[in-house]
Amino acid sequence: MKITVNGQLKEIPEKHRLQDIVEFFCPDTKTIVAEVNGQIIQGPQWIKIDIHEGDIIELVTFMGGGRS
Repeated sequence: MKITVNGQLKEIPEKHRLQDIVEFFCPDTKTIVAEVNGQIIQGPQWIKIDIHEGDIIELVTFMGGGRS
């Protein structure tokens, strides 16, 4: 199955959930925000979201910081 992750076409085996994709690409999931086809999905919902052929997934890492 082909999906797009952060702008790159990826081939993955069939039947994955968003949780699987996030954990594969981002081992430290505590600071990740996931978006599927333009919709932000909250962390507790990742396990409920099935990934389908052609889905577009964006994984964004938030970093702390500020002015120095």
